[in-house]
Amino acid sequence: MKRFLFLSITLALAAGAYADEAKTVGRVELFNGQNLEGWKTFLPDEKADPEETWSVKDGVIHCSGDPVGYLRTTRGYENYTLYFEWRFPGNGGNSGVLLHGSEPDKVWPKSIEGQLESGNAADLWVIGGADFAEHTNPDDRRVPRREASNEKPLGEWNAYKVVCDGDTIELYVNGLLQNRATECTETKGFIGFQSEGAPIEFRNLYLEPIRK
Repeated sequence: MKRFLFLSITLALAAGAYADEAKTVGRVELFNGQNLEGWKTFLPDEKADPEETWSVKDGVIHCSGDPVGYLRTTRGYENYTLYFEWRFPGNGGNSGVLLHGSEPDKVWPKSIEGQLESGNAADLWVIGGADFAEHTNPDDRRVPRREASNEKPLGEWNAYKVVCDGDTIELYVNGLLQNRATECTETKGFIGFQSEGAPIEFRNLYLEPIRK
């Protein structure tokens, strides 16, 4: 009886361990916390030193904001939920997350941007011919977020969740759904972060594939 009970407990613990493993299978760490392995910098100014614009310290990606350009993944992704945190350590400014980006590298590449400009996070922008159903004004590349800004005070970390599922993109800021794009013309590509004139920091970057 004792042997049977021991075996049952062992099997139950093993099943629990496999269940926990199943929950984490597929998580893709985009940033290893130490360097920019898996990322590519693009600065249109060929004389500029990328290390002066993008650097890593204490598990955080630091962007000086100067010159204009971006940091992007070296590979493309589709059907995923992207998570990251960001903050402006100074007086605020502009940046954005580029979704479904494609080559050639230029400022700015064909993509759909989730805005990170302080006070306007989760506005959506179409870039380089990319488009989606909710973008109905050809004279304005911007589609505003749904709710008032729920960003935290400057200097504090904010959480972004981006759900890219087929031809739909949803943007969540600090847990609140702020924007949604449907019938996107672009559904896969690289993920990028803009250097756009102000210091900004990123951490805890990862994605979880959406199983089809």
